[in-house]
Amino acid sequence: MIPRPKPERFRLRRTMLFMNAQKPGLIKDAYIYGVDSIMLDLEDAVAENQKDAARFSLYHALTAIDYGQTEVIVRINGLDTPHWQEDIRCAVAGGVDGVRIPTCESAQDVRLVEEHVLAAEREFGVGEGRTLIMAALESPKGVLNAPEIAAASDRLFGIALSAGDFHRSMHTHYVPGGIELNTARSLIVMAARAAGVQCFDTVFTNLDDEEGFEAEVRMIHDMGFDGKSLINPRQIAYVHQTLAPTPKEIETAELYVRTYREQSQRGVGVYTVNGKMVDIAFIKDADRVLALAKACGVYHGDL
Repeated sequence: MIPRPKPERFRLRRTMLFMNAQKPGLIKDAYIYGVDSIMLDLEDAVAENQKDAARFSLYHALTAIDYGQTEVIVRINGLDTPHWQEDIRCAVAGGVDGVRIPTCESAQDVRLVEEHVLAAEREFGVGEGRTLIMAALESPKGVLNAPEIAAASDRLFGIALSAGDFHRSMHTHYVPGGIELNTARSLIVMAARAAGVQCFDTVFTNLDDEEGFEAEVRMIHDMGFDGKSLINPRQIAYVHQTLAPTPKEIETAELYVRTYREQSQRGVGVYTVNGKMVDIAFIKDADRVLALAKACGVYHGDL
């Protein structure tokens, strides 16, 4: 088995690229695309009579391929199927970084998966607590329970909107601009921030609508999402570009942090920078911007 770095609960996750776990030709070189996280799918991408074959492919991919620093997550089958427990055993045995729970609707769903992950870690000699969890919210019940789901486990690093099933459960469909998802997106971001975890937007499936995709990425960035699920490698670069702080944002953050340090030494708590009042609340956000810029590789300063 190829050793993998210990998973980090909080790391840069701008992009999560979905790939069919059953197709070695796709997943063997997935790390070359520069995506932050690879999502190896055992659920929707795999036919019902091919679940065992997909797990076989998944295990050998996890144990034979060096994905380097690219995070590897496995989307297990739903908790209402006969497959999810074996999915967890296979993923944990292979040393996966985390598992994604589809159609998560309650904190109990998270705790149930956590119990089985822990059992698999013990069974296969994986360090207890190593395997992370994320939850996909795909129904009105899941979205409305987002706060309790987001706070359900110390293993849980984030929650994600999955729009396909959500559209069906809400008796609606994709609308350019995303008005049908506005409430769900807002609730998910707020729940994630309240619980101190990350939040991820749904996939954009029309690969021919580049303008629509880019508009959606800008929108979810403005809403505060940490990252976006993707279905094609050519979508990666634009997300990375859009979710990274701009040179102007970095310059402003640097200015705020430097002036705050200077003013603090003089005992000043509130002051003005370029005509704008600045206090500690601005500095916390400036620190976040600089940390994100460093993680994205677009800032190499000393602050």
